[in-house]
Amino acid sequence: MSDNPVLMLFLPLALAVVMAGLGLHLTLADFRRVLAMPRAVAVALAVQVLLLPPVAFGLAKLFGLPGELALGLVLLAASPGGVTANLFSHLARGDVALNISLTAINSVLALLTLPVWTALALSVFLGTEGSVPPPTRKIIEVAVLVVAPVALGMALRAWRPALAAAAEKPVRLLSSLLLGALIVMAFVSEWDIVRLYAPVVGLACVLFNLASLLSGYFVARGVRLAEPQAIAIAFEIGIHNGTLAIFIAIEVLGRDAASIAPAIYALSMYLTGALFAAWLLHRGKARPA
Repeated sequence: MSDNPVLMLFLPLALAVVMAGLGLHLTLADFRRVLAMPRAVAVALAVQVLLLPPVAFGLAKLFGLPGELALGLVLLAASPGGVTANLFSHLARGDVALNISLTAINSVLALLTLPVWTALALSVFLGTEGSVPPPTRKIIEVAVLVVAPVALGMALRAWRPALAAAAEKPVRLLSSLLLGALIVMAFVSEWDIVRLYAPVVGLACVLFNLASLLSGYFVARGVRLAEPQAIAIAFEIGIHNGTLAIFIAIEVLGRDAASIAPAIYALSMYLTGALFAAWLLHRGKARPA
């Protein structure tokens, strides 16, 4: 999203620390439990793959976005959940094991679905056709950033359970502070992009973010999934991997302007995600036990 060296160094380090902290709360039993709930996985993948890309197409048409900006919005919709989805889910008391499992499954599935939706967007918005190679390398990078730190945290919990339990509150506080720092740094670093393009594509990005979060949550609740699973699904399909969409726009398609919508989204999602998490926590406190 930026060539700012401080942000480029801080972002992966911060996310690695957060993911290791999430691992402190997980055991292999949590993932075995995920395998026993195929309905939750099916709901999340159906909304991600079948519902959200058409929503992006519709918003691009509704707002009359120029071709490459519209392409960027579809790239975003077809991208799997980002690493920060796991952090938001953790802070909102979601099922983090389900999040991590969905990130893995959705990332592999995106190797097939993302090129299809991208090719369709190229045809619809730019009148061009062509094969889009799957972003294998970037998917592997995401997997490493998620899996390795989580595995370290889980190992510490298995070997030193008392230490893992004692670290729960400090790690949750650290995660909140890191998220706040990321929001500030991202907006400061990308302020020129925000100022120039937010009037053109900003509202479409925010509406798409809200549509993703709300559809994930309410579809999951509508099919009677438990609250933690609904929260996990909401963030998994509501916090898209903007970095992956930007990578495809610039490095794979060679269309720099298609990276603008994912960049604007990657900034706005921090605020909408934080507000949505706060709403979920308030809703949980107000709900009768």
